[in-house]
Amino acid sequence: MTKILLRYLNLLVLTLLVVIVFSFTLGYLFPGDVYTNLTGLESKAEALRYLKVDSDAGFFSLFIAYFSNTLVGQWGVSSITGEPLFSEVLLSLPATLELGFYALLLAVVVGLPCGFFAGLKPQRSLDMSILGASAVMYSFPVFWLAMVFILIFSLNLEWLPMSGRVDLLLNVPTVSGFIFVDILLADNIDKGHAFVDALKHLALPTLSVSIITMATLIRAVRRSTLDVMRKPYIIAAQSRGLSSAQIFLKHGMRNALLPILPIMAMQVTTLITNVMIVESLFSWPGMGHWLLQAIYQQDYPAIRTGLLAVAGAVIVLTIIIEVLSRLVDPSREKFDRVAV
Repeated sequence: MTKILLRYLNLLVLTLLVVIVFSFTLGYLFPGDVYTNLTGLESKAEALRYLKVDSDAGFFSLFIAYFSNTLVGQWGVSSITGEPLFSEVLLSLPATLELGFYALLLAVVVGLPCGFFAGLKPQRSLDMSILGASAVMYSFPVFWLAMVFILIFSLNLEWLPMSGRVDLLLNVPTVSGFIFVDILLADNIDKGHAFVDALKHLALPTLSVSIITMATLIRAVRRSTLDVMRKPYIIAAQSRGLSSAQIFLKHGMRNALLPILPIMAMQVTTLITNVMIVESLFSWPGMGHWLLQAIYQQDYPAIRTGLLAVAGAVIVLTIIIEVLSRLVDPSREKFDRVAV
């Protein structure tokens, strides 16, 4: 297992290095001065002092300086607001991760039981209904689904809010970036009312993002359950007179879940992408909304930093889930070299 962890650590470092190289290259590809694109500072002299290089520094020397600054969190400043980009990312990224986590949680809570029911009753009416529903759910573009939810539940029925994370009148100060944690840490507010209001704001974005992931999970769990329930040890358990519930709970469920974690690792990119799309529609103050504003304002240093932060977060989350799947299913060790 130590070799596997070291291999994943090596993969993580190399992949992040590639992302940093790509981020650095964007400074040359964006319009304008390369030093301004890398630091956000208009003055070349200030940019050189920020990067700690001379005016005659070559490409490689400039990259080493940029790489060193990136590692210590000196990502430059926004050319529009003048604020440090690292601080702005720390304010926006938790909102994206929070929305992605709750969307994934909802997909798991609904998707796992539905997939199990469909897999245990193949070719029955329940199986066909769940399969049909998952196919329809997977077919919806996330931006269209979000707009339909806004139209129905916010504009027509007026049940749920259509923008933000919490009512502005509640005045919840940003401390951690995670809204429920910030509500707990806030003073002089009705925390019960704030929690309910935050849940209302979270409902539509979470549902919009979770639909596609839920459909993928349902079909993956159903297929895995079908495969497991045909294994020889399941047939042997049936011959001993065990009930279907006993067989599934003791022998089938855990083995059916083993292939799911690798599938979820592959879904991280799709999940984060859908979260960033939905953020712009619900004015959710995460990385997607922040990056869209940077694109509108042609804030090239912010665009460069946003892409670096999002790519880094996706890589780290993907590898964490892969490592967890290895810990849960040690039998995958014989496929290490192929998988990595």
